[in-house]
Amino acid sequence: MSDEKQSSASLRQRIDKWLFFSRMIKSRSLAQAHIEQGRVRINGERVAQPSHTVRVGDKVEVAFDRRDVTLFVLAPGTRRGPYEEAKLLYEDLTPAETEKLTPYEQAIRSAGSGRPTKKERRAIQKLMSKED
Repeated sequence: MSDEKQSSASLRQRIDKWLFFSRMIKSRSLAQAHIEQGRVRINGERVAQPSHTVRVGDKVEVAFDRRDVTLFVLAPGTRRGPYEEAKLLYEDLTPAETEKLTPYEQAIRSAGSGRPTKKERRAIQKLMSKED
């Protein structure tokens, strides 16, 4: 029975440690702050305490400033290792981002949209003056 308790205990970990070991957040204190702000969900439920445990098979959703990440927990972490080692702790379920336009591409207008040119404005004034 003690082997079962040890094996089940080894398959779970504090969420703040797991986020740190998986290299999602730079430090444990930042992970704790992130969790306390309500930006982390486990299996769809908001987590309020950094001591909440995450288990193998859980779905973790983390809301960052610029994007939201959805992860499937594959293993608990033992240390904060290199990125290649951290990738083995989770499977990324985040949907692919839609293509975003650069500020230059956003500023370009299609022909005919926006303010009329001087020539078009004169033509409009000419039409308006004849109707009166």
